Amino acid sequence: MQNRRGHWNPLQSIHSHRHGNDDADKVSSKKILVFGNPLVPQDSLALRILPALRKKFPKIDFIELDGTDDLHEYGRNLVILDVAAGIKKVSVVEDLDDLELPRVLSMHDFDLAWNLKILLKAGMIDSVKIIAIPQGMDEKKALAGVEKILPKFATSST
Repeated sequence: MQNRRGHWNPLQSIHSHRHGNDDADKVSSKKILVFGNPLVPQDSLALRILPALRKKFPKIDFIELDGTDDLHEYGRNLVILDVAAGIKKVSVVEDLDDLELPRVLSMHDFDLAWNLKILLKAGMIDSVKIIAIPQGMDEKKALAGVEKILPKFATSST
């Protein structure tokens, strides 16, 4: 995904898919979908800080995903944690209209941004919030930045 102003670009992921025993229709903002590729250092930061986040925020269910095909199964209001290029600090992206879609030449180019925009347009989801961690950020700084943002997701009911 690219932001017209800042070239925001979450990287694709290919790691294992974990669902747990969750009732997918009852997903709330207390569940956060986590993307990343443990095999690619610049795309694994969200996964590397995940153990510390789980320990600090035990009431949030962090769900690691390896693809974007079934996002709508996690509810109508999605919260996503992912690494992004072109940003300088941990940020929350709430308006997908600011994102430029990459040119699709193959299915490999069909990324998270495309899926989210299609799901919104089709009415399959109502909202999405992306907690974006800058690509290449120091692990301790990334953890501190996400820890500042997460309390509002742990207590909100949306």
